[in-house]
Amino acid sequence: MSLLSSISWATVYLASEWIVRVIMLIVVPFRRSPEAAKGWLLFVFFLPWPALLVYFLIGRPGYPEWRQRRFARLPVVFKSVNDRLAEVTQEQRPELPANLKQGATLIQNLGRFPSLSGNTAELLSDYDATIDRLVADIDSAQVHVHLLFYIFADDETGQKVIAALSRAVARGVPCRVLIDALGSRAWAARTIARLKAAGADVHLVLQLGILRRKSARADLRNHRKIAVVDGMVGYVGSQNLVNRDFKPGIVNQELVVRVTGPIVLELQGVFVTDWFLETEQVLDDPVICPEPVSTGDVIAQVLPSGPDYPGAGVERLIEALIYGARTRVVITTPYFIPNEALLHALETAVLRGVDVHLVLSKPVDQALVNLAQRSYYSGLLASGVKIHLYRDKLLHAKHLSVDDDLCLIGSSNIDLRSFILNSEISLILFDREVTRRLREEQDRYFAESDLLDMTDWNRRSLAAKSIENIARLMSPLL
Repeated sequence: MSLLSSISWATVYLASEWIVRVIMLIVVPFRRSPEAAKGWLLFVFFLPWPALLVYFLIGRPGYPEWRQRRFARLPVVFKSVNDRLAEVTQEQRPELPANLKQGATLIQNLGRFPSLSGNTAELLSDYDATIDRLVADIDSAQVHVHLLFYIFADDETGQKVIAALSRAVARGVPCRVLIDALGSRAWAARTIARLKAAGADVHLVLQLGILRRKSARADLRNHRKIAVVDGMVGYVGSQNLVNRDFKPGIVNQELVVRVTGPIVLELQGVFVTDWFLETEQVLDDPVICPEPVSTGDVIAQVLPSGPDYPGAGVERLIEALIYGARTRVVITTPYFIPNEALLHALETAVLRGVDVHLVLSKPVDQALVNLAQRSYYSGLLASGVKIHLYRDKLLHAKHLSVDDDLCLIGSSNIDLRSFILNSEISLILFDREVTRRLREEQDRYFAESDLLDMTDWNRRSLAAKSIENIARLMSPLL
């Protein structure tokens, strides 16, 4: 009887695995790219029940219902803010040259913000100096300070910013802070306590917890880095509010752009939207969208992306920009897990005679991601893409330059997580001088990098190649 019972339970379990496989074969491909579907189905084939559990937890790239309902209310709730934003920026709508007009139209259709003229843009690559510059702007604030960061630590760097916020509050300046619940998890309790003690209004974004009524999935994160001071000064880029060596043995190299002019109001629009989604508080005071002051001649445009914006993936823009390139493309990212469309765009660009460079980091902080990333190198090198591995520091900067005409700087990596799961922010600058300055930064990367040689790279051991290719199969889950 015991033997028959064991056989019976084994049969039931085996049958249940095939039921899971068949059901997932139907469910997984819906609203998912072929490469993502293949990754999930491979997982399901080998480990049906664990795969089902993981899929239940993180398999559906959408925010919780409560957040979706709030997002649906935005056009009504923020009608006055949107009207004000449209009114005060109307005169800053530029007439772009023909080769840039379609890109600007794509960005507006994806993220709802138009291109605006009258801005200045300053590239900041010195880690500590960038923090000091932000602190100085907070110390000059007269109306409000808004911060949205994936990581906000209570270490030396974070305490500098908290001290500046405390001084601003003491002057009567409202300070509002959003920090991602997972990105800041190691420091969140202490950071929030310090911020509240300083008088700042602080909220965790997308809080975690199985029993929490309004909890969010752990893999859907707000990865943005935005600072707005008085609606007049803005910061966006890759740098968090944390020490540059917060990971043992690793020092981060970042790039941030500080902007002034009308474009700051678009960054403000992203912040007030995220603030509402977390708090249901509507920031519609006229001081939130002050009359813009033209400070330069840079044309800029903001693209928010993420699960809140159906179809507004930053990868669509990157692919379009690469297809539109005529002479040169340089992509800098710490994590490179491309989809098939992006790979085709890069390969096609080389075939059209475009000089394509990919700048990645030699030091790594995500071992599995790096293994998957390495699996793409041979194909890219064979197609003619030049791959530079930045030495000594973790190159955490995230930017793209196209020809001499435009550049993109923001928080998005070149991976499926940033393309599908994370809320990201990108600033596109239609300006030859800013692009020239970014190209100088990229040339410095080249000088401090090792250029991969295809012959040497292909000499890797069979074991290394096998491990990398296995990791590649997991790309949709990374």
